[in-house]
Amino acid sequence: MRLAQRVLWILTAVFATLLLLAMLVILLLRWVDPPTSAFMIRHWITADHPANDKPRLYHEWISADLIPSKVKLAVIAAEDQRFPEHAGFDLIELNKALASWRNGGSLRGASTLSQQTAKNLFLWPNSDWLRKALEVPLTLMIEALWPKARILEVYLNIAQFGPDTYGVGAASWRFFDRPVTTLGAKEAVLLAAVLPNPLIYRVDSPSPQVRRKAAWIERQMRNLGGPTYLDRL
Repeated sequence: MRLAQRVLWILTAVFATLLLLAMLVILLLRWVDPPTSAFMIRHWITADHPANDKPRLYHEWISADLIPSKVKLAVIAAEDQRFPEHAGFDLIELNKALASWRNGGSLRGASTLSQQTAKNLFLWPNSDWLRKALEVPLTLMIEALWPKARILEVYLNIAQFGPDTYGVGAASWRFFDRPVTTLGAKEAVLLAAVLPNPLIYRVDSPSPQVRRKAAWIERQMRNLGGPTYLDRL
């Protein structure tokens, strides 16, 4: 019994220490821009080295004030329309997804921008239960320690928008050959439309499905009230 208690105490102490370290790192990242992410590190390790000396991945940090409001709004309209209101988890979308699953449909994703930020920054892409369990406290800490505008800024800088391409800064140069500051609604909705799977859906060669999604996102941006929606962050 003593051994079991000792093991439990050690495991509890390790978990508490890791939780505290995670909290300190997240607090620091409220002001310090992360130079990379877990997803980018994983890509760097697993990707084949290009034969023509091109970079293994493309990434450029862009501060929030340089990212056009249409790019920000397009991503919110596509991924998380209740972003200003929820505390990390959209319970309405979760309930809809569960109801659809109970009625025989597939279990679709209902993750928020906050969850995706936690996952991309600290975890791995596989949808296993361990990753999902770790995602919960990380999301809650990010929501508690960062303002919404900071969550959106970090997400836009670490999300994958295409093969080897992370963040809107690098995506803008690779797919439109110009800085992100010059992008308009047409380019913004294309970037947002590929986010479900940027390895299948392409910004530089949009399929009919991507174009339909982009048109839907543009309508949602109008329904949300346009760029003034961002004043709620």
